[in-house]
Amino acid sequence: MDFGITGKRALVLASSRGLGLGIAEALAAEGVNVLLVGRSGEKLAENCKTINARGKGKADWVWGDLSDDNFVEAMVDAVKEKLGGIDILVNNTGGPTPGSTEDMNPDKLDSFFQSMVLRVISLTNALLPQMKQQGWGRILTVASSGVVEPITNLALSNTLRGALVGWNKTLSNEVAGFGITANMLLPGRIHTDRIEELDAANAKRLGKSVEDVREASVKTIPAGRLGKVEEFGAAGAFLCSGPASYITGSMLRIDGGAARSF
Repeated sequence: MDFGITGKRALVLASSRGLGLGIAEALAAEGVNVLLVGRSGEKLAENCKTINARGKGKADWVWGDLSDDNFVEAMVDAVKEKLGGIDILVNNTGGPTPGSTEDMNPDKLDSFFQSMVLRVISLTNALLPQMKQQGWGRILTVASSGVVEPITNLALSNTLRGALVGWNKTLSNEVAGFGITANMLLPGRIHTDRIEELDAANAKRLGKSVEDVREASVKTIPAGRLGKVEEFGAAGAFLCSGPASYITGSMLRIDGGAARSF
């Protein structure tokens, strides 16, 4: 299938590793020029070198920290300077610290709300006018399968990512007439560094080995394995494609069937 996005321009947040990098690589494989964002210049530069060596979409990078007050302004400037405009925005953020609802004190809530919700919404609003003007755009927001089936000991993530669900659906209705789609990707257990960190935290909390925690979690997945970053990235690239123009306001779970809801 021809995704019809060769030459499009994409900003991919939190793409120095993991899920964000997977989407960036998948988009570049379809001929999209991608701008990677993260806090490790060394990793970002290496990622760009790898992508550019493949000879399809071009890759560049910019340092960015979602916790910075000037993050949105910096990203808008970087899009103008390095891409010359925007067609695709991939909203991706790091996950918050594990914990229960009782661990959600006001300071922690406010800090993660700023980086995981407020700046995602503000950046989207800042880049929307150009998408509207050109009559084409793709907004893809990465959340978690925890928004449809809350994940134990991830109260902050379940709460804050859940806030993006209502925002995304409202946004999709408002911009559909401009040729812009807004969808969400909900990863389950995709094998990334984040999963390694969460398994280690759960092992400590339960007094078990990381291997036992991993084995128990895999048993709850009908597919019988962890997901691959490449699988996740491919789904993201499709939702950003031309053929996906009639898919908007949707949430796509990529979890191997782990969620028990429809």
